[in-house]
Amino acid sequence: MVMMLHFNLTKIKEVLLVCTLTLISPIVPAQELFKMRSDVSSKLISFENMSGAKGNGGKENDGAKGHATETIAPEATRTIVDFDGSGIVQRMWYTISDRSPEVLRSIRLKIFWDGADKPAVDVPFGDFFGIGLGQKKPFESVFFSDPEGKSFNCFIPMPFRKKVQILFVNESKLQVNLFYDVTVLETPPHGNDVLYFHAFWNRKSTNELGKDFEILPAVKGKGRFLGANIGVITDSLYKGTWWGEGEVKMFIDNDSKYPTINGTGTEDYVGAAWGLGTFNHQYQGCLIADNKMGYYAFYRYHVPDEIYFNTNLKVTLQELGGTSLEIARELHQKKIKIKPVIANSKTGYLKLNTMNPAPIITDERFRPGGVLFYRVDDYSATSYFYLDKPANDLPALQPLADRIYNLKLIK
Repeated sequence: MVMMLHFNLTKIKEVLLVCTLTLISPIVPAQELFKMRSDVSSKLISFENMSGAKGNGGKENDGAKGHATETIAPEATRTIVDFDGSGIVQRMWYTISDRSPEVLRSIRLKIFWDGADKPAVDVPFGDFFGIGLGQKKPFESVFFSDPEGKSFNCFIPMPFRKKVQILFVNESKLQVNLFYDVTVLETPPHGNDVLYFHAFWNRKSTNELGKDFEILPAVKGKGRFLGANIGVITDSLYKGTWWGEGEVKMFIDNDSKYPTINGTGTEDYVGAAWGLGTFNHQYQGCLIADNKMGYYAFYRYHVPDEIYFNTNLKVTLQELGGTSLEIARELHQKKIKIKPVIANSKTGYLKLNTMNPAPIITDERFRPGGVLFYRVDDYSATSYFYLDKPANDLPALQPLADRIYNLKLIK
């Protein structure tokens, strides 16, 4: 505040204006909102104007509403954007007639950049738009929104140099009515520092005890990690014990056993503490926290805290929980999959991973208190990142049966 006394009144007003506009639109630099550009052209691609060409909208019914939707048959693929040139996908809006968990996981959204053979985005439709587990909830974040639980909005800027293609792939058993529009800004050629947008979806409904879930498997190239939305379905065998002690780890530029970035817990990663309830903020949130069903869906977007990599990146999350010594011993006795890593003793907490051999949980050295342990739950995630090439070397999208397994609707 003292330093502000050195500013003149005009300078203070300019600073306040920039701060205000930045808060309103954290993705777009504030000054661009009021600058006129002569080197760009605005397009909106929908069934009413699929080319996005100037003066080409609404022709089918002589200017009246004539082609707002199409029915996509089961097993059908519809190319909904096929645009040549240099530009930026600025916004995508969709809605579909059936938004059940199975359908949201059965439809695929595929995006190709610059004529690449492999898509940069090939993820379940519902999971792409900021909330996992095939669920729908009203929310708004910096990248996604759903005003009433019935639509799908994305605001991530997606540059391309030669071409963009977006495909809607219906692998469900139902006919689906699709409405959409995609905003494209046609621009001059991009510089070499402009990156391509990518998204990757992964699920592990079961896992090896002690093995971390891969939010983003190792991807090669130079880029920026934007974050992820993550879904967890807890195993009822663990009797409702806390599942969220796992730490998010980011292995950057050839990190091997130990990562550069290491969090402190799952709820900590999304800005919460001492458990996880529902909240909806711009960069972090938890949209589903159903203790009875064991369903949790949460997100974190690294916009103010930038994550860059120059050669490769891998992002993981430990499958780790916590409970009392009494319940941990009960789980062990029932042969439920647990592997304790920290437990209380006469001399303080024992870090069991460093002990060889590590004492089993029934050992008399342990004293009543908290026990942290590896466990196995059902994890899924959609990760978002920019990369310096239009295609990535990540695995293909998992088969439909793996995507829809054990999904339920939360009412």
